Amino acid sequence: MNRTWTPYRAGLLRGLLEFRYFVTSAAEMTGALFPSLIALVVMIFLRDTDVDSSVVSLGAMTMPSLIGMNIAFGGLMNVLGILATEREDGTLLRAKAIPGGMTGYLVGVVVLTALSTVMTLLVMMVPALTLFDGVGLNGLGGTLTLLWVLTVGLVATMPMGAALGSLISSPRLVGLLMLPITGLIAVSGIFYPVTALPGWVQGIAQVFPFYWLGLGTRSAMLPDAMVAVEIGQSWRHLETLAVLGGWAVAGMLLAPLLLRRMARRESGSAVAARRERAMQSAVR
Repeated sequence: MNRTWTPYRAGLLRGLLEFRYFVTSAAEMTGALFPSLIALVVMIFLRDTDVDSSVVSLGAMTMPSLIGMNIAFGGLMNVLGILATEREDGTLLRAKAIPGGMTGYLVGVVVLTALSTVMTLLVMMVPALTLFDGVGLNGLGGTLTLLWVLTVGLVATMPMGAALGSLISSPRLVGLLMLPITGLIAVSGIFYPVTALPGWVQGIAQVFPFYWLGLGTRSAMLPDAMVAVEIGQSWRHLETLAVLGGWAVAGMLLAPLLLRRMARRESGSAVAARRERAMQSAVR
């Protein structure tokens, strides 16, 4: 057996086992799927709401954007949350003590995050394709576009989630990151065309993955006529690939450095101190 690949095989098995636990746990499934189901119900109520000069309803216009948002949100926040939680409970310290353990651990996190994100997307996508007029995969081209947007989106967001997770010492701090992320989502054209916003806000939105993932999924699932409300009246596939690819490269360069730094600082005393702070916070 080639020892070089042993951590990767162990990580793959770990990820698959954790995903099996995830789908068989009522609490885990409820927590993961509840936001998507709520969003789906809201969009169903809006599927008969017309938008001026639009060929689809407000619900149909928003559904693909929500799917794109879930790609970014799942890749970023899931990895971040897992690292923050398992750093506090000592899982990372145990992985560090095993040869190749950190590699296997991170592979497992990536596998779990990718599978759980795809599952939540299917929960939204399958009803969207059947319940919303005008929403569908635009032939082979639309299907391929959705696949590469999903793949590149996860590759772009998961390393950044790992980088941020390595900087957070407590899962209670994850909620603080929700505020700026929610703000970015609000200005990224997810719930209404970004062209309705001031030019400088459009510029900020185009720096981050949320806008581009929403644009990519809209291009794959909405009628071609809807391109009229986009910036430059174009789906801008090359720009989407370039920006998401840039985030992927930045994340893959930054995440290993921060993760190694985090692993060096992990010790039994550090874990005990974090547990003590967590217990004190709970008592308060």
